[in-house]
Amino acid sequence: MSEAVISKGKNETEILAQIKEIISSKSVELIHLQFVDIEGILKSVTVTVEQFDDVVAGKQMFDGSSVKGFSPINKSDLYLQPDLTTFAVLPWSVEEGYSEARFLCSAVNPDGTLFEGDTRNVLKKTVDRAADKGYTISVGPELEFFLFKTDADGNPTQQLDDNGGYFEPSPKDLGERVRLEIYRALKAMGFTIEASHHEVAEGQHEINFKYADALGAADLSTTYKWVVKTIAQKFGLHATFMPKPVFGINGSGMHVNMSFFKDGENAFYNEADELQLSDEAYSFIAGLVDNAKNIVAVTNPLVNSYKRLVPGYEAPCYIAWSASNRSALIRIPAKKGMATRVELRCPDPSANPYLTFAIIASAGLEGIEKGLKAPASINEDIFHMTEERREELGIENLPGSLEKAIAELQNGEIGRKTLGEHVYGEYLSAKKAEWDSYRTAVHSWEIDNYQSKF
Repeated sequence: MSEAVISKGKNETEILAQIKEIISSKSVELIHLQFVDIEGILKSVTVTVEQFDDVVAGKQMFDGSSVKGFSPINKSDLYLQPDLTTFAVLPWSVEEGYSEARFLCSAVNPDGTLFEGDTRNVLKKTVDRAADKGYTISVGPELEFFLFKTDADGNPTQQLDDNGGYFEPSPKDLGERVRLEIYRALKAMGFTIEASHHEVAEGQHEINFKYADALGAADLSTTYKWVVKTIAQKFGLHATFMPKPVFGINGSGMHVNMSFFKDGENAFYNEADELQLSDEAYSFIAGLVDNAKNIVAVTNPLVNSYKRLVPGYEAPCYIAWSASNRSALIRIPAKKGMATRVELRCPDPSANPYLTFAIIASAGLEGIEKGLKAPASINEDIFHMTEERREELGIENLPGSLEKAIAELQNGEIGRKTLGEHVYGEYLSAKKAEWDSYRTAVHSWEIDNYQSKF
């Protein structure tokens, strides 16, 4: 563990003492207070280190009405409450006698209660709901991204940085050096990196970090996206987590691996079962299957998301589960015992990780609470099945557009139940506006195909 990040397992007094020691030893002068809006877009306000005590006390106010999905203008005063465990020095800021640091924060109301419009607080409530049943939630996300070249003004082009393929090394993998610098920055900020490699598509990459508790994993995902973009920019590149930036090649996913633990043991593991899965694991899978259509507007939030969820590019678009079949929406990785987990393969990295992990956990928890039975697993290659065969097996499709996903979110109960009235209403409003903007715009495809012909 780097000396510039917080050690695990300490109480608040010990953490504060360690933070102050780091601030002194690393000559920290500026502290960035970070949080996310309803779409998971990172926001930040910077204060001087002299404001540290007030910051820790939650006295940093901001205008919630200026943040997407937050407060109306007549109730705009909100405060930032730093999570002390997220303190880290920014490695790219370190100079002789100077550095900067950051906290990730939750938004709170003037009376100190959690602000219901903050998506980080939404995940906290889901974590608490699981805890009431005796469970802790473990999450391991896998976020893919593309690297594009930039123009003279620093704006992204459509030119990919390399033409490498899956697991290809240099010289074809031109992103190797970029990933190395990203790895170094993440490690310095407390990440445990497990793997780094070129992905299937040209210009596509992945860096895997170790699983964490649900809130910690969402914080890591948010930080990861920020660091990837920041380091890529230093190489004159643009990193994007857009799900499908290039037609005809694979898009980027955010596979979410999730486990429930109880009394220190993996609640999804049962050595005596044929697949070594517990009844709780099967019910969790059943909850995901039952709610798959209703949660996809959260796990796949963009118009562009549904251009990834099509046959032929390894992205799951059929609702089924399997012990190992990567064409299924839900997969059970081979590692068992304490590593037993359920992998949902449809989410993409444009999603707000706080909402995504909350609604996946909520759907699975609902399956456990209701004692739902998982349907039969599908071990055939679903991608190459005939439509008749899929109908015979009862395999349904995920929604094929954001419009249909929004309708399914409204038709189900899981969205409102998990997100709460405020976030649910603001999220629906934002997604409907996004779809309507797309629907009414004239796109280049229409010009290319219709203008000269008609």
